Amino acid sequence: MPRSTIDELALADEPEHWRALGFAVSGDSCRLGTVRMRLGGVAAGRGIVGWSLREVLSTELDGLRTSRSEGAANPTTPAAAHPNGVLSIDHVVAISPSLDRTVRALQAAGLDLRRRREEPTPAGAPRQAFFRLGEVILEVVQEPEDVLERSGGAERPAFFWGLALRAPDLERTVEEMGAGVGSIRPAVQPGRRIATLRRSAGLAVPVALMS
Repeated sequence: MPRSTIDELALADEPEHWRALGFAVSGDSCRLGTVRMRLGGVAAGRGIVGWSLREVLSTELDGLRTSRSEGAANPTTPAAAHPNGVLSIDHVVAISPSLDRTVRALQAAGLDLRRRREEPTPAGAPRQAFFRLGEVILEVVQEPEDVLERSGGAERPAFFWGLALRAPDLERTVEEMGAGVGSIRPAVQPGRRIATLRRSAGLAVPVALMS
């Protein structure tokens, strides 16, 4: 069967915040590659509110708020790079109190599991699973044990956390965004570099820029 892809991401964020960082925003939406971001403002909720997927067998994704896309089965032509140089979404990050449970739910819905990482990352994620959704990767991170104990245990649902955006000329993008972004450093992925947007950028979700 056709693979699932992301049609739209809904964020509880203000369009003007993204526009101020050099993104091309039309009304309440902004296209990144083949994905449309719907910027609903703080009234929409908190962080990444949900997404719509093409070719998905179920919308029960262990707490990740999901709807079926009514759009075309195949992704549209990718959008051009934004004035700040950002080209597309590299990956969406979700956090799970129970990685195995979440992986089972995503696979049952038809999402394409590419690999699992069973050892801790330098950033402290105990385990991860990676799903391919067209040009975008969904990275599901196991919640650390100490956080589980503080937050009510493993029975809680998975939740969206943040985004990593692809910026081919990372130096130029960081310069364009100014004080709202931190310094460039090596990424976990070999040969790639990363810079993280600061809270002062005013976005409602954690965002990183990757070469």
